[in-house]
Amino acid sequence: MSRLKKLEIITTIESMLEVNNTISKSNGLNYEAVANALSQCQEAAISIGNSIESRFSDKEDIIHLLENYCEELYQLSINIEDVSLRAKHCKKINKILLNALNDIKYNLPEDKNEIVFFPYKASMWDSFESLWKKLKSDDNNDVYVVPIPYFDKNEDGSLGTMHYEGDKYPDNVTVVSYEEYDVATRHPDVIYIHNPYDNFNKVTTVHPNFYAKELRKLTDKLVYIPYFVAINGKVDRNFCTTPGVFYAHEVIVQAENTKEIYIEELQKYEKENNLVGVFGDLDKKIVVGGNPKFDKVREAKIEDFIIPEKWNEFLYSPNGSRRKVILYNTTIASMLVDTPKMLDKIEDVFKIFQNNTDMVLLWRPHPTLKATIKSMRNDCYERYVAIEEDFIKNGYGIYDDTPDMYLAITLSDAYYGDWSSLVELYRQTGKPIMIQNTGVLGD
Repeated sequence: MSRLKKLEIITTIESMLEVNNTISKSNGLNYEAVANALSQCQEAAISIGNSIESRFSDKEDIIHLLENYCEELYQLSINIEDVSLRAKHCKKINKILLNALNDIKYNLPEDKNEIVFFPYKASMWDSFESLWKKLKSDDNNDVYVVPIPYFDKNEDGSLGTMHYEGDKYPDNVTVVSYEEYDVATRHPDVIYIHNPYDNFNKVTTVHPNFYAKELRKLTDKLVYIPYFVAINGKVDRNFCTTPGVFYAHEVIVQAENTKEIYIEELQKYEKENNLVGVFGDLDKKIVVGGNPKFDKVREAKIEDFIIPEKWNEFLYSPNGSRRKVILYNTTIASMLVDTPKMLDKIEDVFKIFQNNTDMVLLWRPHPTLKATIKSMRNDCYERYVAIEEDFIKNGYGIYDDTPDMYLAITLSDAYYGDWSSLVELYRQTGKPIMIQNTGVLGD
């Protein structure tokens, strides 16, 4: 339990003692006011008991004292008009509260900060991972990972199908169910989120209980870390003016120029909406802390991954030497600008690598590229499918449809393809990068 939370509990019990002392010494009582005060004291005792019970399994003595306190409160309430019985119950209450206060002061651990991560999509865990490892390695922290559910949105904006990915996290991550972690009761010292949209995303939404607007009320420090990589450190305004940014006590961004953009856009938003100063000291709120995705790339080793067995036949030439692996990345944005021309480009690239014994192409198309072509460029869909099937069937190279892009980044020796956030990640490896000329930035 944090020192701050422990101090809050001590202060509350001291207030309960003052209420009891006032009732004990007063001659003329307003019984309605007393009833309200006793009710509030009972609610406070229950809240304290729940908070202690959720954190400590060996503090039954404190819980028992608080239960006795609630029972005496009840007896006091029904005998409040009897001066003699009132004094008797107040004396018992005073003794119970003093015992509870001393037990909490001297026997309740206070050394650790409670920190909780609220990821929603398992594929975005990399935006937390390196920070989680660092905080978890500190003995002064109790760190929890609590994946939260998210929903598809119906056309009318109502909640559709619910998704929960708590079973998809790495084996070294201990996951706690969102149904078991009572954030209101536990009031963690720090909460980390990476979904900033609350109800303003038209396609999906996290569970409303976990909106930034709500979480800010339940912690001493709400921290938002963007789930994306800012290309060249630049971000669009719509990423800077989201509820996650508004309500967070702290926003961690990847570079100084990123920070400058956030501050500039927030200042514009404040001015346009007559909210100047509402977000506090922006220089302190927006903090340059790098990007956990960059940490993951820099720390990754090939032995950290399981290479699909079917890839091995491409990795070595007939004489047994390892072939150079070129990561080929194709994005949605480039494809949509001129789909037929882009398909020509892909076929040309494949031809270059078909008979190359020294290098192998590892093609990693954007995970939703095929679905996007079908939806938005349906006249080119069959051709794209034919190109994809031909690449796989004839073994022109490695077709990467795995969920983990870090395997391709770590395994490859160089990058070729469209501009995208993947390029920003690849830069962290120090390996060669060549951008194919399509005339647009990728997504």
